[in-house]
Amino acid sequence: MGIADLGCSSGPNTLMVLSKIINTIHATCYEMGTPLPELRVSLNDLPGNDFNDIFMSLPGFYDMLGKEKGIGAEGCFISGVAGSFYGRLFPRKSLHFVHSSSSLHWLSQEVLRHQFPSSGHKGRNTSEQRKDIHIKDKPIFSSESISLSISERYFLISEIAGGGDGGGWADGAVVHGRSSPEGSAEMGSHQWELLAQALMSMALEGLVQEERIDSFNAPYYAPSAEEVRNVIEEEGSTIINHLESFEIGWDEGFSIDNSACVRHDCDELEKLSRGQRVAKSYKAVIESMVESHFGKGIMDELFFRYGELIDDYFNKTRAKHINLVISVTKI
Repeated sequence: MGIADLGCSSGPNTLMVLSKIINTIHATCYEMGTPLPELRVSLNDLPGNDFNDIFMSLPGFYDMLGKEKGIGAEGCFISGVAGSFYGRLFPRKSLHFVHSSSSLHWLSQEVLRHQFPSSGHKGRNTSEQRKDIHIKDKPIFSSESISLSISERYFLISEIAGGGDGGGWADGAVVHGRSSPEGSAEMGSHQWELLAQALMSMALEGLVQEERIDSFNAPYYAPSAEEVRNVIEEEGSTIINHLESFEIGWDEGFSIDNSACVRHDCDELEKLSRGQRVAKSYKAVIESMVESHFGKGIMDELFFRYGELIDDYFNKTRAKHINLVISVTKI
């Protein structure tokens, strides 16, 4: 059975997701009275991902599988696949299940070139205090570009996978979304608004050139459930098993009592405010992208200011993300 995790990242969550997938397969086979198939697992991320960290953790993971499920290294073959899932990564008819979590809201460069052919005006608010650094306003977004941004992500998987020997495959994804198709909906985008405010505050003090902010495009778009459903139904090669949106607080999952928390990390987190904890988590995701555009020298100050703005936002409202959970099966 071929399994792929697109955007696997590195760290404890990488193999935690894989463990849950294997648990589900094991339980299903047990209920059906069929032997567990050999598992061929492909962990995919960009070439800069720390695959060595994943590989170093595999012996312990195999030990756990052997003790809990009776699955040894001879029954589960795990490999790393470096590259963008916007292109072909696997042979046709090689995968049965494709998973992706918190990756598919990132757009390809092709979508950005389609929408922003130059680094000029991007429909920004020209206020000294506020600029948009991501794709937010639907009026500046053509319907073709919206369709491209969504369908490119969800249906390139069809080309990547193509189905196993039986011809079918399934995809499960968790993606950042928004509560409605309206681009101005706050949930799904406000974390970028606050980062833009932090950058502008530094520009006013001469720490960042405003022109650099104008030319910065975060390749991020959070679709609504309605947009995703429309594209899936129009494309027609898959059926929707499940499509659900749910709210999650910005700082949910930051419990200091989390058993997966390393003690040193917990001690550091205890010293931080809620906003600084959230800023630290966002920094882990977007720092390389921001640093490549603005330079390494401003990173600490930028994310400190970002954390302060998040704290202020927490004092005004309950900050929430919208996550979409999507499951489709090839017809």
